[in-house]
Amino acid sequence: MDDRVPLKSWFAVLGAALGAFMAVLDIQIVNSSLANIQGTLGATLDEGTWIATSYLVAEVITIPLTPWLSRIFSTRLYVITNACLFIFFSVCCAWAWDLNSMIVFRALQGFTGGTLIPMALNIILSSLPLSKRPVGMAIFSVTATFAPSIGPAIGGWLTDTFSWQYIFYLNIIPGAILVAILLWALPKEPIQFSELKRGDWIGIASMALGLGALEIVLEEGNRKDWFGSELILKLAVVAAVSLIVFLVHELRTKHPLVNLRLLARRNFGIGSVANVILGFGLYGSVYLLPVYLTQIQNYDSLQIGQVLIWMGLPQLLIIPLVPILMKRIDPRLLLGAGLLLFAVSSLMNAFMTHDHAGPQLIASLLVRAIGQPLIMVPLSTIATGGIENEQVGSASALFNMMRNLGGSIGIALISTFLTQREHFHSFRIGESISLANPQVQDRLNQLTQMFLTRGADAVTASDQALKLIDSIVRRESFVMAFNEAFLIMGITIALCFATVFILKRPSHLGETAAH
Repeated sequence: MDDRVPLKSWFAVLGAALGAFMAVLDIQIVNSSLANIQGTLGATLDEGTWIATSYLVAEVITIPLTPWLSRIFSTRLYVITNACLFIFFSVCCAWAWDLNSMIVFRALQGFTGGTLIPMALNIILSSLPLSKRPVGMAIFSVTATFAPSIGPAIGGWLTDTFSWQYIFYLNIIPGAILVAILLWALPKEPIQFSELKRGDWIGIASMALGLGALEIVLEEGNRKDWFGSELILKLAVVAAVSLIVFLVHELRTKHPLVNLRLLARRNFGIGSVANVILGFGLYGSVYLLPVYLTQIQNYDSLQIGQVLIWMGLPQLLIIPLVPILMKRIDPRLLLGAGLLLFAVSSLMNAFMTHDHAGPQLIASLLVRAIGQPLIMVPLSTIATGGIENEQVGSASALFNMMRNLGGSIGIALISTFLTQREHFHSFRIGESISLANPQVQDRLNQLTQMFLTRGADAVTASDQALKLIDSIVRRESFVMAFNEAFLIMGITIALCFATVFILKRPSHLGETAAH
């Protein structure tokens, strides 16, 4: 069997992966500069969160729409048009004149950029034979694991060196390269407007409403006290009803928007569940570490980026080796090793003290950098190995949507867990700090004297001493909460190791993986 791949196909894969990389990078690179953007636009903290939320809501809606729309307009026209619009709306974000315009442009940027993620996997699955897919998946994994790791570093550097507008201008040059590559590499296909007649309009409406409402609930829930907020409660009901309608309808209609029956296939279904957990761990860790470094170590965005880069750059050396390893080692074993390494790296962060700063985190980040490529490449290859060409679009949309939802659910749960556990530990530690305790009195006296020597009067010095004790209690409470969050994450990822024993051995990967 001739498995040679034309040069144009490889360029199509590289170009599509570059588009997905830009779309994923734009999430983290903007998050690292939100404070600066909010300040310029005169937005409060709560208002500014919609700059990120609008992008994520639009992205999660457009991913399931991509297979159908790409059939109508053809892969080439659809992906190139969305790439051009993504660049255009990126520039619009840099030129935003107030918060409302920024939110609108970010939503449009997310709607166009969100198509680039499933289209990259779609092009890989449709352009490469099974024996070459590990290489394609290795290229694709750069978008899923490397981009979130380097986003804070790039965003922090651009914002500190130039201004936050440059995090959007950054998309212009690689975007132009992406469009040029795809114009040359992707074959022309006929536009099929007849697909509009078979449009699954009930599925489209229920999906958009359900996933959009769910994403807002997950992104805004913790800040608005979850179901204590009438808005969150109503949106949760809308999400639940809409998604139930979507699931029932998709399983019954002859021409579904997304073929959910693919989840009944052993490898794809189990792989998709594992992908949810991967999203939970991947985006959860990228969320936890910056919050820890900000709250406990007072790091700025550039310093945070310089720490997280230790999780990103080593992956560029490891990812090219994974397809080679998959030819010699059962990819399920590589997947298992990656999950265990990822779990170990989280557990390494579960025993921190307030003295743990960037240098103390490097070891765990390096372990994570080794583990993530060993998960992403084998998992994607195993899960999509038996997918027919006509089901590639649905498989790509479902697989990417699962990872994104896993990330959103993980961040929502982790942020809520952090808040609740910090309050719990503050209360418990506060119970043991009594003014009747001689040790507490001695410590307060020492701190009061310290502030007196700095020129404060007696009342001010006493008040400052109490505030310092309170800040120490909060700091230690947060450290304990962070430790528990990493512990939960490590255990969750370790439990995912069980999926390795349920997945079927791939029938053919390269030369020896199936032997």
